[in-house]
Amino acid sequence: MPGKYFEEFEIGEIIKHNKRRTITESDNHRFCDLTMNQQPLHIDHAFANETQFEEPLVNGLYTMSLAVGISVPDTTEGTAVANLSYNNVEHPEPVFHGDTIRVQSTVTDKRETSDGTQGIVTMHVEAFKVNTDEETLVCEFDRTALCHKKSGTNE
Repeated sequence: MPGKYFEEFEIGEIIKHNKRRTITESDNHRFCDLTMNQQPLHIDHAFANETQFEEPLVNGLYTMSLAVGISVPDTTEGTAVANLSYNNVEHPEPVFHGDTIRVQSTVTDKRETSDGTQGIVTMHVEAFKVNTDEETLVCEFDRTALCHKKSGTNE
């Protein structure tokens, strides 16, 4: 399994996820359609051209969802019982069609459940656009997951 068991997470560990994704206009439109978010700033070029951004913005929830998706294989794929919360979400800079996103997760806390059979892990997830020589932070949040313990498996 590519994900980590509770015991394998270390507080302070920084996990730089290798997968990156360039966001297309189609990605953004499909996400807006699926979530029924018809905000013209995300889907209407004429409307967006009249804003300070002068072009459509990628839906911030798509950026956050993409960051979660990119992080899952290296953190909780196959080892999570459930995601418990997403907190302190911030979008400090806009994302546009054509921006490439990279993600990293920093383990900030972990503790066993009261019955000792599983563990709760909190990670600070950061998404950066990497279109230029400089990376720009575009989304950050804390993700808390309930994870299986390796000692509780048959391996």
